[in-house]
Amino acid sequence: MRLTCMFSFILLFGAAGLVVFIHLQDPEEIVHQQTPGIKYNMGFQQSKKDCVSSDNQDRIRKNTADGVTMVKQNDSLHLSDNVPTKLQSTDRGQSSIMFAMKDQQKGEEINSIRLHKRRRRFIIKKSPILISMNSSILNLPTLKSEDRNNNRWKSLYQIQRERKQIMRETCSKYKSNNRRIITPYHVSRIFVEDKYRVLYCEVPKAGCSNWKRVLMVLNGLASSTKDIQHNTVHYGNYLKRLDGFDHKGIYHRLNTYTKMLFIREPFEKLVSAFRDKFEHPNNYYHPVFGKAIISRYRVNATKEALRTGSGVKFKEFIQYLLDVHRPVGMDIHWDHVNRLCSPCLIDYDFVGKFESMEEDANFFLHLIGAPQNLTFPKFKDRHSNEERTTTKITQQYFAQLSPSQRQRSYDFYYMDYLMFNYSKPFEDLY
Repeated sequence: MRLTCMFSFILLFGAAGLVVFIHLQDPEEIVHQQTPGIKYNMGFQQSKKDCVSSDNQDRIRKNTADGVTMVKQNDSLHLSDNVPTKLQSTDRGQSSIMFAMKDQQKGEEINSIRLHKRRRRFIIKKSPILISMNSSILNLPTLKSEDRNNNRWKSLYQIQRERKQIMRETCSKYKSNNRRIITPYHVSRIFVEDKYRVLYCEVPKAGCSNWKRVLMVLNGLASSTKDIQHNTVHYGNYLKRLDGFDHKGIYHRLNTYTKMLFIREPFEKLVSAFRDKFEHPNNYYHPVFGKAIISRYRVNATKEALRTGSGVKFKEFIQYLLDVHRPVGMDIHWDHVNRLCSPCLIDYDFVGKFESMEEDANFFLHLIGAPQNLTFPKFKDRHSNEERTTTKITQQYFAQLSPSQRQRSYDFYYMDYLMFNYSKPFEDLY
């Protein structure tokens, strides 16, 4: 009799538990939970260092995957017909949002709708707008009549035409950009100076700190470049980025402002970045990049090296750079200029080189009609007592690598070498 009662009790208890479980796992709620959404990769954010930080770049990259195409027709921008279905659900004109909820749970339904509306507004705010770009209305600013008899200006002007021609031919040969769609990600590295109508795409380790100083003077934020401290340049947020404007503002400036960038020999830029970030104390690059690099590529690494990430060797850094499965992501200080500034999408009017910085920079300032007393600063922004990275120093660092590593490094930056007409840095490269 006791066994029968116990058995009956167990069955009743199990049945009650099953009813409770089914109630808690309502099928409609399960469907709602499994509705596809947009993933947000909340990765480690880089604090602002040097010329740029990766937080803005990561933010743009995360949102570039899903965008609304804007097409220019009859001088007006409108939504394209081939917008993905997933993005249509986030349209501002969407009149209602349907939830599969029980009718009797009205309180929960109201809360869920409010939450979803807030999430929808967040998605709309963050979603990139793709802009259809035609060829730039502007070209290289023309020389003034009094400058046409100046052989120096004429020579520099011709050099600009040749650089732009090589860049266009390379893009035409290796890139397919018939649609010329530009997203906020493509312009996230571009700074805006509205007074003289200048767009500057910053390239780290190619004079970007001093170019920011020049833009601040042009904008009336300072009277002299010498008055602007390092922290003011990099942490002040006085300069506007192009991706901070709406799509009409972006489109207008790309088509009417003078667009320029300055580049540097790729290997020399790479060594300059390595010396700055890994051979000096740094509270971001050592713990984030250094620890990962030492852990992956150094045999018998000490506990101290693994703990601090200090003391990364150039050969280890190159191993990281060439590894398709990098233990930590790419950084703008050693990324390709082709990716940072998208020269095959954005028709830059002026292309300067770090190797001829003073001459190129002052020629550009002359072309845009900048004040005559404003010249490009010569001082070194960081580690001023240390010798600048030169061709000789670059060769010393790359001499530590095997021929295979040098070749693969050259292949890595091949498009930059080709697009900006730099010679092979070593004779054994092919």
